[in-house]
Amino acid sequence: MSVSVTLPALGESVTEGTVTRWLKAEGERVEADEPLLEVSTDKVDTEIPAPASGVLASIKVAEDETVEVGAELAVIDDGSGAPAEAAAPAAEAPAAPAEAPAPAAEAPAAPAPAAEAPAAAPAGGASGTDVTLPALGESVTEGTVTRWLKEVGEEVAEDEPLLEVSTDKVDTEIPAPVAGVLLEIVVGEDETAEVGAKLAVIGAPGAAPAAAPAQPAAPAQEAPKAEAPKQEAPAAPAPAAPAPAAPAPVQAPSAPAAPAPAPAQPAPVTPAPAAPAAPSGDDGAYVTPLVRKLASENNVDLSAVKGTGVGGRIRKQDVVAAAEAAKAAAAAPAPAAATAAAKAPKLEASPLRGQTVKMTRMRKVIGDNMMKALHSQAQLTSVVEVDITKLMKLRNQAKASFAAREGVKLSPMPFFVKAAAQALKAHPVINARINEDEGTITYFDAENIGIAVDAEKGLMTPVIKGAGDLNIAGISKKTAELAGKARGGGLTPDDMSGATFTISNTGSRGALFDTVIVPPNQAAILGIGATVRRPVVIDHPDLGETIAVRDMTYLALSYDHRLVDGADAARYLTSVKAILEAGEFEVELGL
Repeated sequence: MSVSVTLPALGESVTEGTVTRWLKAEGERVEADEPLLEVSTDKVDTEIPAPASGVLASIKVAEDETVEVGAELAVIDDGSGAPAEAAAPAAEAPAAPAEAPAPAAEAPAAPAPAAEAPAAAPAGGASGTDVTLPALGESVTEGTVTRWLKEVGEEVAEDEPLLEVSTDKVDTEIPAPVAGVLLEIVVGEDETAEVGAKLAVIGAPGAAPAAAPAQPAAPAQEAPKAEAPKQEAPAAPAPAAPAPAAPAPVQAPSAPAAPAPAPAQPAPVTPAPAAPAAPSGDDGAYVTPLVRKLASENNVDLSAVKGTGVGGRIRKQDVVAAAEAAKAAAAAPAPAAATAAAKAPKLEASPLRGQTVKMTRMRKVIGDNMMKALHSQAQLTSVVEVDITKLMKLRNQAKASFAAREGVKLSPMPFFVKAAAQALKAHPVINARINEDEGTITYFDAENIGIAVDAEKGLMTPVIKGAGDLNIAGISKKTAELAGKARGGGLTPDDMSGATFTISNTGSRGALFDTVIVPPNQAAILGIGATVRRPVVIDHPDLGETIAVRDMTYLALSYDHRLVDGADAARYLTSVKAILEAGEFEVELGL
């Protein structure tokens, strides 16, 4: 029997997706729920799992092709055929009495609703804590389950990531509300649920789902008997797809030792098909583009990373842990090295040299957005030089007490945000938007400042709402919170929307200044350059003009010349410069 693989709904406003990578080739065997291909939209990258076990008979949509939701992507031949399906209940009949009288009556219907069996069984036989879909933003009403990180019967810890959910604007993990055993999965992968909907049920620690006793019995003790009717092997994976027992009948002939390590627990059986590839992230194992990019940025060798995801999958948390471990190991000899003279960094040749690789979907989206923004506005950049010596001294004096009092580190960034927001109130043309369809200009009455963050998925810009009404402590806390979400996951659509002005700290990587691109629907963006200590001519009250070592930085304002004139930009920059150089932040810092 042939099973069609179609493109599922990937969000309320998403109508199509692009196939970025096939993880299986025609003629290869696939298991139910095994990742089959990668699909990308403008807002999310996700995997499409195989709906059934069998052989990938035909690929209908090639890589880089775009199709609408519901379109056929491939065909899987489960190898069973009608006769095999009819024979399945007969072959299973002898085992039924050993388990319970009830399954014998249900045996003829078992192959059809197999996907629902694990979920339905615990519902009436066990109670526990419901896992519901939380609110993921003010305007978000639903989310799509993209991946379950735990299977029915597995132990989960409180706050441990349980599943991944995707909306039109953000991907996030849903943690377990309590510790215990995952008794039931209510919403399957690629299914969409409304906010507040029940996703799963977690029982008390040590509890077992109703279907648990039947799952280990068949593969662990009866696998040899099932070998006699050969037609049973292809049919078995389909009814057991959601359960860990699916791969066992197929693997039994070639790996009879597989059931031995876990005769009473189904969970360890699941990784069997993927086990050979899991330890070698760069040797055939499936690794998402985001994880591969994160590993590349942190110089992590994927072949040395042990995946903690389903089937030994390498997840971003594994890469982050490996990177942190490498940093800790490298930090050990640091004190001795610090005493030596500064040396040029040792640069190793990148493995990308000489290669031609496919552009990732995220990179394409960022590129398209940048081109659209650049070509839809008349952009220009003005630069001023700022002496922030007093500001840096204040920060050094206050950072210890500030961290103890507020619970966050005091970086220079909040001072720039504060100065930029104050100056916006006096120069509304910088905090404005052109309504092209209406031929009007909106001057905003709030300073919602986007902060550009270099995250693993690419450039992200979470927004500090009402920054003009916050003090240094409030800006520091919000900046730390949003930056942490951007790099570690958890940003909501509301966190990413509503910016009226943007600040980009391009100097954090050592650049003196940059001609940053104005985001769509904004009039300007402020770039902060690196702070450099160098000799500067100053007018000292006692010494007159003299040379002194000062902390200097550049501020670059890119703006839409259709709305902002050069004089407007200069007036705004000089206002920000004056606020920073005056450094009148003692009261807010408690000095």
